[in-house]
Amino acid sequence: MPEEIFVSTDIEADGPIPGPNSMLSFASVALRRDKTVISEFTANLQALPGSQPHPRTMLWWEGFSEALAKARENPEDPAEVMPRYVKWVRRLPGRVVLVGQPAAYDFMWIYWYLQRFCNESPFGHSALDVKTYAMAMLKRPYRDCVKHELPDEWSDDLPHTHVALDDAREQGAMFINMLRRNMLGRNEVE
Repeated sequence: MPEEIFVSTDIEADGPIPGPNSMLSFASVALRRDKTVISEFTANLQALPGSQPHPRTMLWWEGFSEALAKARENPEDPAEVMPRYVKWVRRLPGRVVLVGQPAAYDFMWIYWYLQRFCNESPFGHSALDVKTYAMAMLKRPYRDCVKHELPDEWSDDLPHTHVALDDAREQGAMFINMLRRNMLGRNEVE
């Protein structure tokens, strides 16, 4: 059976939901179980016709103006980007699983854009949530599994900047660290 390829994906948006709001940028980092990076994909997107930024989200972005500026550099038409993304995902050497933190948010955006612009999803409905995985490993309530409460050994020294590619790299490394620890059977945290 082909190996699973974990596609750590982060999106940045100008509101809470696709359609009325737009995805500004996204990035995916394809990783093997041993943390080898196979490939990366990143793009900044033009706003959807008729969409509007959500005031509350834009207020949040005021605290991350450099990241927002990066997400607005050279935006491309999603009708051109998403088919390129599907080709990229399909070239990966295994069965793909999108990894998000939270997957409910990142996967919702990616899936919506894939359906809207490609009428398909190379992921099917395969999306894994890092926070849920942490909950299962630590045997703690879901809402107690926020990033700063997770074991330090799960985190690599990678930045979390709200730039999609940085954040996809960071969460991908964290997930692989968790996966490797879990596969070794050492679920307890010292």
